[in-house]
Amino acid sequence: MSNYELMVIFTPVLSEEEYKSAQKKYEALVTENGGTVLHSKPWGLKSLAYPIAKKTTGLYWVMEYSAPTSFNEKLKIQLLRDESAMRHMFTVLDKYAVEYNTKKRSGVHSGTQKAEA
Repeated sequence: MSNYELMVIFTPVLSEEEYKSAQKKYEALVTENGGTVLHSKPWGLKSLAYPIAKKTTGLYWVMEYSAPTSFNEKLKIQLLRDESAMRHMFTVLDKYAVEYNTKKRSGVHSGTQKAEA
């Protein structure tokens, strides 16, 4: 089992219910295939750096999960078939990234942040 982070940009024309159901669909896919969802965070509507399919905004969503390596190919196929997903990106997280994300979510500040004067 490896740790991964998935970022998906959904089309901005989705309703709130469709956006949430798409997130739940991918979370369920992870758990059905023997993985665990560690964290899920919808970022909401953001501007894109460049237009994708004539759209300048997208609904961002980030999910951190652990799953077998072979699962990512199944997830990739599902994302490519989904018309509401404009882009996606997988990132493999090493133990330091997992530790950093856990600390960041719990509110512990890292030593690299500058002290406020």
